[in-house]
Amino acid sequence: MLIGISLGDITGIGPEVTLKALAVEAQAGDTHYLVIGDEGHLRRLNQQLGLNLPLLNPGGSDRDGRISFCDPLPESLPPELLEGSPAAARAAVAWLKEGAERCLRQELDALVTAPVSKQSIIQSGQPFIGQTEFLSQLARTERTTMMLLGQDDRGRWLRVALATTHVPIKQLAEQVTRARVETAIEQAAQACRDLGLPRARVAVCGLNPHAGEGGELGDEEKLTIGPAVLAMQRQQLDVVGPMSADTLFYLAYKGDFDAVVAMYHDQGLAPLKMVAFESGVNWTLGLPFIRTSPDHGTAYDIAGRGVADPSSMIAAIRLAKQLAATRR
Repeated sequence: MLIGISLGDITGIGPEVTLKALAVEAQAGDTHYLVIGDEGHLRRLNQQLGLNLPLLNPGGSDRDGRISFCDPLPESLPPELLEGSPAAARAAVAWLKEGAERCLRQELDALVTAPVSKQSIIQSGQPFIGQTEFLSQLARTERTTMMLLGQDDRGRWLRVALATTHVPIKQLAEQVTRARVETAIEQAAQACRDLGLPRARVAVCGLNPHAGEGGELGDEEKLTIGPAVLAMQRQQLDVVGPMSADTLFYLAYKGDFDAVVAMYHDQGLAPLKMVAFESGVNWTLGLPFIRTSPDHGTAYDIAGRGVADPSSMIAAIRLAKQLAATRR
């Protein structure tokens, strides 16, 4: 099995959590890893962190080696870059693209993506909404869903699929369409099956407070979300809703539901990160290849200090391996 890892923004904590995670995961099983990023930065950081990971040369023939690397860029990046550097931002996009294209050519069994900065990428002159949207466009599919999942220290899970992703609040009502809600429900149910769960019981949030209060606080539940839930019930999916999010997440957390479909980013991610801030994973559903990522950002404020927690990256790698083994 070969898992690709795009290094993300090297002025953030992506490279650090990647190498720390590999120091744990490369010892387990027979999985091989291809790190897509800058060779010089990778080797310097490996030494600075004292990990001493055996990094093979590009195209190395030593099949016993677990970690190799590649860089599609013609020149190495400067060793010292300011946080959010345009050069680092452009490199992060190039590495992400390389990983996705290798997956599409079936050269990789899965892709794990380290964090990037949307703001830095946009300021570097590239149009960019997010990694999920970028990969969806590259794979030429619009039917993708962002799922975030993680467990607390007592093994209680939340799995949250988002009907919309990076959308300004003032545009939400028009972006929550029946097609998007149906896709999120369908793919959340399939994700439960892919994970090998004994059931796939999905609950759907309303958009408005109190799920619209019977139309008194908005009609999206009656006109859009409710009909989507009914359509999926008619397809024999075990789905209920729309429900008020404040009650729904409590019920999901105690195990009544296996996955939640939230209408927008913060509605779903706030409770997820409350439960699994250090170990949450982002999983893109609906792509023609497996893609996971840690559920955190570049954390420029602690980058370069050697204190970044790799738990989320470890969880992202483990989920990628689990899914790849199942798909095989």
